[in-house]
Amino acid sequence: MKKRNDTVLVAAIAIILGLLAGAVLILILKKNPLTAYYNLLQGSGLAPKGKYAGGKSMFTDFFSYIDFLTPMLFAALAVAIAYRTGLFNIGVSGQMLVGAFLATVLVGYSPLPAILAKPLVILVSAAAGGLIGALIGFLKYRFNINEVVSSIMLNYIAEYIISFFINTRYVNPVSRQSEEISSASRLTLHQVKIGGYRYDLAIGFILAIIMIILVRFLLDRTVLGYELRAVGANREAARYAGIRVSRSVVLSMTLSGILAGLAGATYYLGYFASIQPKVLPSTGFDAIAVCLVGGSSPVGIFFATFFLEIIEKGSTYMSSQAGLEAEIASVIMGLILLTTACSAFILSVIKKKES
Repeated sequence: MKKRNDTVLVAAIAIILGLLAGAVLILILKKNPLTAYYNLLQGSGLAPKGKYAGGKSMFTDFFSYIDFLTPMLFAALAVAIAYRTGLFNIGVSGQMLVGAFLATVLVGYSPLPAILAKPLVILVSAAAGGLIGALIGFLKYRFNINEVVSSIMLNYIAEYIISFFINTRYVNPVSRQSEEISSASRLTLHQVKIGGYRYDLAIGFILAIIMIILVRFLLDRTVLGYELRAVGANREAARYAGIRVSRSVVLSMTLSGILAGLAGATYYLGYFASIQPKVLPSTGFDAIAVCLVGGSSPVGIFFATFFLEIIEKGSTYMSSQAGLEAEIASVIMGLILLTTACSAFILSVIKKKES
């Protein structure tokens, strides 16, 4: 319990230090940091704007924000479950892409009704992502191929193969992206009219909350979770204790891939409705940072995602209102991550103060 409290404290201190550093940067640019940060909240639907277009309000902006952050919840969980086993899944972006592409081709372009299409999108994406994750885990234990190397290579393989198929078979000649999927298969109920306002309702967000609960239960309350954590802490000791390390490695990467596939489904068949060729989603890489800030804990990841995505989502509105470049939001995010990376030093300072 003490360790968990320390993790929360360090994350909070890191975030505050990062925001203070960001405020100094904004002051150097001769802008008001309080106004800029308030603009971030406005852009995410957490504070009211001065005026809204027709069919929009603070609540519609907030629901759009929930839709925006949903893929990150899955992606960060994917990173966390591998990390707990001492593995580093940097291939989340590729697994997102593969899962989403297969779900798009097999389900998204089909005439299936929503009651069948939406569950199938989830299952296909999860299965495809899980297979890629299992392959990385197999290569790790069978041939001792570093999972970072294999996952990076598979990222590029997925990117270029899928880009080839999109450009040759599924491209929209106007948008130069893949053709949009059917509304029946989309995991976001787009522009639903309620009380004169139009909302984007993310079905995947409910699933993300369920997965946070299940992953926490798995890691903290089951024998399998104990084995995964034991392998992550010390593989030789785990092997000596009778734990099948090879099985744990493959299973961990498979579960990570399943979650990455769900991230792809909610990203490409939820928030968006098409796939941009030759581009890996940055969500898979940003998830590593979110996992770090959240202390690789499912609950911590939820709060880290909610906070950090405010900066990402609100950056465009901050740019238009405060006169700052949207990239400043990325700099602020980087400063927060930099201070989070210094968590060991921060924790040592706290312990010295207590002793």
